[in-house]
Amino acid sequence: MKKLLKVICAVILAIVVAVAVIWQGEIRTVASIKRLAESDPYLYVADYKASYDLDKVLAAGIDENSKLVEFVIGQLSRGLYKPDLSEKQVGNGFACTSFQAGNANGDGYLFGRNYDFFKNPSLVLRTNPRDGYASISTCDLSHLGYKLDKLPDSFASKALCLAAVYAPMDGMNEKGLCISIMALPKQAAWQDSGKPVAGTSILMRLILDRCATVDEALEMVAGLDIRHDQKAGGGYHYLVADAQGNCAAIEFDLFDGWKTMITRKPDSTNFMLMTNHLLASKYYTTEPDPVFGNPHSKSWWRYEVAHDFLETHNGILSSDEAGQCLSDVHWKDLVWDNGTVEDTQWSNVYDQSGLTLSLRDWYDYETTHTIPLKK
Repeated sequence: MKKLLKVICAVILAIVVAVAVIWQGEIRTVASIKRLAESDPYLYVADYKASYDLDKVLAAGIDENSKLVEFVIGQLSRGLYKPDLSEKQVGNGFACTSFQAGNANGDGYLFGRNYDFFKNPSLVLRTNPRDGYASISTCDLSHLGYKLDKLPDSFASKALCLAAVYAPMDGMNEKGLCISIMALPKQAAWQDSGKPVAGTSILMRLILDRCATVDEALEMVAGLDIRHDQKAGGGYHYLVADAQGNCAAIEFDLFDGWKTMITRKPDSTNFMLMTNHLLASKYYTTEPDPVFGNPHSKSWWRYEVAHDFLETHNGILSSDEAGQCLSDVHWKDLVWDNGTVEDTQWSNVYDQSGLTLSLRDWYDYETTHTIPLKK
C-alpha cells in the first residue's frame, strides 16, 4: 500500500510540475488579474506573462470576434478548453471620441479617448512581448463574455481574460505610439486581395506590438486585408498617433471595394480629432448623415464640441484639460432603439512622452487612476 501511495504521489507531482511548466505564463497572467481599486468593482488590471503568436493568428485568417476568442483560448489551453460565448453582449456599436493634442508642459503629446458603450467590466492590460514593444491597453471584457454579474473574481473565472491581449480597444506602446478604434454603422470593411487577414482588434495589437511611428503603422496596414466582424452589425475606423506628433485616420471606402483611406493631421494644426463619422475628404460632411456615420450617437455634435475646445486651446492641452475635453462629450444614459442604455465606459488620457495612462471609469470624473506603462 505504501508503495502504491508513493507511486500515486509521484504521478500527481509529475502532473503538477508539467502543468506549472507548460502553463507557467498563463498561470502568472491569471494570478496578476486584480481590481485596480477596491472602490471600483468593475475595473481590473493585469500583466500579461504568457507568450502569444500574432503570426499564427494572421495565418488563421480570423475575421469574427467569436472565432478569435475560440482560437486564442484553444491555443492557450492547448485545446483543452472551449469558451462559452453564448451570453456575449452585442450592441449597435460603441460611440467614441479620440484626439491627439500637444502637451501643455512642453513635453510631447497627449492622446485622449472616450469609450462609450454599455456598462461592462474593463481590464487595463500591460504586455511586454519578447519580440515586440511593451504596451498598455484597455479592454472591454464584455467582448470576452464577462458581464456585471459575471466577473473575473476567481482563478477559474479569470481564464477568458487571457484572450484580452488580442482585443484592445485603445492603447499605447513604449515608443509612445497610440491607437484607438471607433464604430461606423453598416461599414464592416471586407478586403479580399489575398494579403494576410487582420480582424477588427488584431490590427490594434499588431500596431501596438510592431510599430513605433504612424508611417510604420500605415505601412503595416497596406500589407494586410482588414476585415471587420460582419456579424457585429457595423464597421470601424482607427486613429493612430505617434510620439513625434504625427496622427492619421485609417478608414475604408464603403463604395469602392473597401479600399483603405488615409487622412493625416494637417501641418497647420496641433491636433487631430475623430468621433463616429468618416474623416476622409471623399465622404466628409459637417451635416449628420447615417450613410457616413452615426447620428444617433451625436457623432457630429461631439466632434464639434471637442473641436471647438481643442481649437480654443490651439491644440495644446494640459492633462486636466484633455480630461475636461473628454468630459464635455461623455455619454450618460444614451438609450438605443432596443432599450439598452449606453454610457462612457472609460475615459483615457495617454501621455505619449511620460508613458502613463490616466483613466476615469464610468464617467466618474472625480477619480483618476494613473497607471504607468511599465511597473
